[in-house]
Amino acid sequence: MSAKTGMSSDITERVDRRAFLTLAGSGGIAGLSGCIGFGGDEESGDGGDGSGSDGSDSDGGDSGDDAPDTIVFGQPGALSGSFDFLQPGVSQAADAAVRHINEAGGPLGAELELVRRDTAVDPQEARTVATQLVENDNAAAIVGLFSSEINPLWDYLQDLRTPIVTPWPGSTFLDTRGGDKGTPSDVSDDEWVWRTVVGDTVHTGGSAVYALEEGFETLGIINGNTEGERSYVDGFLSVYEQNGGTVAERVEVELGSSSYQSALSRLFDADFDAFLVSMPQESAITALSDWSDGGYGRQPILSDTLAQQAVIDQVGSDLHGAWVASPGRSGPSYDTFNDIYNEEGDAEINGWTPPSWDSVQITALAIERAGSTDPEAIQKNLGPVSRGEGTTVSTFAEGKEALANGEEITYRGAATPTDFTEHGNVFGSVTISTAESGGFVETTEVAAEDVREYVAEGKY
Repeated sequence: MSAKTGMSSDITERVDRRAFLTLAGSGGIAGLSGCIGFGGDEESGDGGDGSGSDGSDSDGGDSGDDAPDTIVFGQPGALSGSFDFLQPGVSQAADAAVRHINEAGGPLGAELELVRRDTAVDPQEARTVATQLVENDNAAAIVGLFSSEINPLWDYLQDLRTPIVTPWPGSTFLDTRGGDKGTPSDVSDDEWVWRTVVGDTVHTGGSAVYALEEGFETLGIINGNTEGERSYVDGFLSVYEQNGGTVAERVEVELGSSSYQSALSRLFDADFDAFLVSMPQESAITALSDWSDGGYGRQPILSDTLAQQAVIDQVGSDLHGAWVASPGRSGPSYDTFNDIYNEEGDAEINGWTPPSWDSVQITALAIERAGSTDPEAIQKNLGPVSRGEGTTVSTFAEGKEALANGEEITYRGAATPTDFTEHGNVFGSVTISTAESGGFVETTEVAAEDVREYVAEGKY
């Protein structure tokens, strides 16, 4: 199967895993997979040779005769709402990954199924969807959720105790939250969120470095009043101000307004070289059209989601020369991903498309190494399949074969090397694209190493 949208899986004799955990307590986790027929004995066995390259145990169950026929990943998605224009590429990448994984024999020999449910990027709907995916669809892991959903639901998601490996969130909130804290065999300090996309600290840092290199030393800012928009600006400023840039004026606005002329008038009363716009596409088009009509001029710098042809088409030629910094596409296995992706369909690739592929690939590999679909076993193996000195693999097929041969593996992704930090983050390059009449054209790249030096050790 490729994917189901808003549908339950076909697994029989479903058990409410969360209710079971509540009754069993922490002592019941190790035996959970055996109790519900999801792989393994009541005592954890070994996945692969049972020892990670970092000395961690795989803590998985024996896939053996009790392995499931179907394994479900849940994907909360922006099928509607302000970011729905990005979802087709993310969906196609996840579907391509599922197809590839199943063609390679599937994790633990089972068929991988993706259940996709719409959250419209609304926190309350996201909570409902996450609960449905885990309790109704029996998802072993979640491969979605945005910053504006994760941040307000943080405590709930920790209580859910299901690995969340998401291609979406840029929030600086996650810079020091998430991952396994570098101790994969000990989940007591774990925070169950990992992201396969570079955070705002990385790609906004790249944009800030580029702005300073271009001589823009004074900035004006207009941003929306939601977590994602604020986080983008905060990530930019953390590098920009520390390296000599100054902010002349910052204006925060309600999203969805029919006009932003008043806010622009306040902003452009100040003296600055360039202005940063951090808003969802629809509101940004309104604000930038007002900017163009008002003849305000000066250099626009746009947030990452605005690198869309629709923005240029609706704002017009005044936008030519504006630039966007977005997650790069320089992962070691990008070409492999691109070939398989293009076989799946014709959805346009965006900055969150390759990370979607990586999130599914690496989660399936964690299951294969664990020998179990128990959420805790998956959590313990996400670090070991992404770090260390194991055999380098670029797909699930390569990883499955290496693990079967008793080798340790290190997955290298399409978006980034996917070398998870202790907080479950990744570093990658930053692409600078410039608006022209035919669209946004990639004009330069800021290497991950050039941004990494601006990120304090232990803070990402």
